[in-house]
Amino acid sequence: MLTVNARSTAGPGEPFQATTIERRDVGPAEVLIDVKYAGICHSDIHTARGEWGKTLFPLVPGHEIAGVVSEVGADVTKYAVGDRVGVGCFVDSCRECENCRAGEEQYCLKGETGTYNAIGKDGRPTDGGYSEKIVVDENYVMGIPEGIDLDVAAPLLCAGITLYSPLKHWGAGPGKKVAIVGLGGLGHMGVKIAKALGAEVTVLSQSLKKQEDGLRLGADHYYATGDEGTFESLAGSFDLIVSTISANVDFNAYLGLLKLDGALVQVGAPEKPLDIAAFSLIQGRKTLAGSKIGGIRQTQEMLDFCAEHGIGAEVEVIGGDQIDEAYERVVASDVRYRFVIDTARLVG
Repeated sequence: MLTVNARSTAGPGEPFQATTIERRDVGPAEVLIDVKYAGICHSDIHTARGEWGKTLFPLVPGHEIAGVVSEVGADVTKYAVGDRVGVGCFVDSCRECENCRAGEEQYCLKGETGTYNAIGKDGRPTDGGYSEKIVVDENYVMGIPEGIDLDVAAPLLCAGITLYSPLKHWGAGPGKKVAIVGLGGLGHMGVKIAKALGAEVTVLSQSLKKQEDGLRLGADHYYATGDEGTFESLAGSFDLIVSTISANVDFNAYLGLLKLDGALVQVGAPEKPLDIAAFSLIQGRKTLAGSKIGGIRQTQEMLDFCAEHGIGAEVEVIGGDQIDEAYERVVASDVRYRFVIDTARLVG
């Protein structure tokens, strides 16, 4: 066992404290990663505050991990000491079901093993990236190309793939009109990726206060959904809409913005069930869908794509003693656009 520094919370609403955790010895097919940066995802906040069902406390969150390999097991073939690598939202799966065999491990029929707040195959709770080191099976690790700095790469392991996956699946590209709903930690990645894929990109946000940012990040158009005329003027405009927001809004109105055979894909997680009128789908043969993250293969594809196109997250780098403040700012939408913990400043 290896003892490493970390930041954990003891219960819902409890502040984060400096602590130590035990990492298992490196197995034959595993790598030890020196975590350099860990992004703060809104999922971390929901879990730490007990808002998404059972949380295993004490909790060390973090599933946007960028670091460097410092040790490899005897049977490891994919990575060597010194390689730049990333770890995303899960660190294992059954490897046997239809979805795992298809490279869609995020939809493992037996349930993937979360990077934190889960029980690993060793029977121990998994601890995430708010820590100095992590041990992961090489098959659940991605290589981070040299074209991306590690601090801006960390959020790609969740926020980046969460947008890349639906944009690719529903064919965003040249000749397609794509709308991204919400310009936050997820939405700003959607704008960058959709533009790099060649689509005509529109941001739909509640107000115009982030319009300058949206256009700078690559959006061709920016509209305020709080403007009563927006839904009328944009009716039937889009091939694909990806909604990153977690608020319960009038999804029927957004469905009205789609062209024939258009798709509205939800990646945010509203608290209450969606209220959808059947005719919002029937008229125009429209699709309402959801999307999670991506599998290991697609996440690696995303990282390579982002390196090729010079895409990284817009980040604010913080130390471990700023996590509680960062959580409050995320909830208040006071971050542009992702907090990233520098693990060199994890303690002290």
